[in-house]
Amino acid sequence: MDPHLDYSIVIPTMGRESLATLLRALATAAGPAPREIIVVDDRPTGAALPLVDTTPPRVRVVRSGGRGPAAARNVGWHHASGAWIAFLDDDVITAPDWPHRLAEDLDGLDERVAACTAHIEVPLPTDRKPTDDERGTAGLATARWITADMAYRRSALAAVDGFDERFPRAFREDADLAMRVCLAGYVIARGERVTRHPARRSGPLASVRAQRGNADNALMRRKFGPRWRQRIGERRGRTVRHAVTTAVGAAALGFGAAGRPRAALGWAAAWTALTVGFAARRIAPGPRTADEIARMVLTSALIPPVACWHRLRGEWRQRNATHSSPLVLLFDRDDTLIVDVPYLADPSKVEPMPGAVEALRLLREAGIRVGIVSNQSGVARGLISRAQLAAVNARVEDMLGPFETWQVCVHGADDGCACRKPEPGMVRRAAAHLGVDVSRCVLIGDTGADVAAATSAGARAILVPTARTLPAEVHRARREATVARDIAEAVRLAMAGVR
Repeated sequence: MDPHLDYSIVIPTMGRESLATLLRALATAAGPAPREIIVVDDRPTGAALPLVDTTPPRVRVVRSGGRGPAAARNVGWHHASGAWIAFLDDDVITAPDWPHRLAEDLDGLDERVAACTAHIEVPLPTDRKPTDDERGTAGLATARWITADMAYRRSALAAVDGFDERFPRAFREDADLAMRVCLAGYVIARGERVTRHPARRSGPLASVRAQRGNADNALMRRKFGPRWRQRIGERRGRTVRHAVTTAVGAAALGFGAAGRPRAALGWAAAWTALTVGFAARRIAPGPRTADEIARMVLTSALIPPVACWHRLRGEWRQRNATHSSPLVLLFDRDDTLIVDVPYLADPSKVEPMPGAVEALRLLREAGIRVGIVSNQSGVARGLISRAQLAAVNARVEDMLGPFETWQVCVHGADDGCACRKPEPGMVRRAAAHLGVDVSRCVLIGDTGADVAAATSAGARAILVPTARTLPAEVHRARREATVARDIAEAVRLAMAGVR
């Protein structure tokens, strides 16, 4: 274990009383002390937080303007100076030796490990069955990437630009970050430390308000495709069942308004059966008290239409965002932008391809964002170092101008990563990094792997063949993408929207 662990703690808060308890526990905890504890006050306005006196390192409070937990955590880690950023929720209960356990979890992790999760324990009542609220909180114990207690390497946060602030609630923002980190070629480790998260006490309509998260599900689908739930290790959602229940209820109301009582009663009976079944499934595992049953019946009637409304609202927002999303051009590096030198390690040998400088100038003048997606397996093979790769890429920017995103896969062909072209990981990661829909991205490259990566991700592809491009790759690209004579023509076709 490293007794000199370099880490900072970031705690977003809305001013709950539990914050003082957590700070008091951290002040007296055994183990390596953090550089600082940064409390991010995410209340839109208000007086100073009622903090407790703590021993060094002192607590520092910053404000994030009430923009939600994703923005609050970004503000926190940008103010922090540690190599590791340990995120804690303000209502968790850490162990007396939590810093010691954190240090043990992080000790010896190599640079491929971007983050380390804790085991979240949710204490439930032993004298009765848990309520619906309590079962909801208990789900945190099995969540894959929950940031209630999760330590991220600062360099990994910087590599993916931290949390996506389009997630306004404490919902999906942690899974989104973890997905982007994994797409960037990192892995996430499972630690051994245990942190307790007390069950929430919510109001009678809390489960109805929680349906707002369906709008965030629409954003997850836009960013990571229709199978995003499987990719984050989550079961299939209830959207289809809620949609059926809502449609049946709407039919009952419609027939009633049309003066067709018999049909209305039939549809109403079907809606009642669906709603009672939903309520029964929620009541069965609970304490079955009169209050709990009444709440489950009421909310089971309200949840399906509210869930559908928020999902439709989210899909509409993402559709509008897609249509208004600016065009992004992504380029392969070698034999597309610069002359290919196998396992290039010497910046002095960087030579732009004919027409590359002029094509990029045209794009930047038109306000079109540009990026690079490049396989660099020489790092995995030990033929070039990461420092040499960075020096070469810096020279590329010196000669060709700045790129808004660099997505580089340093894995070998047999490593089984999700980023190495023809896999779609780098293309999706570039779109997520720039905050655009992947369908608005065009990848220009010289191989079939470039075309396959783009089409698999849902982006457009333009092949610019060179002497090394295989005839079969050109033939396939003519059927599945677009083929251009040179980079200048490829850029013109991309800007014109030609497929």
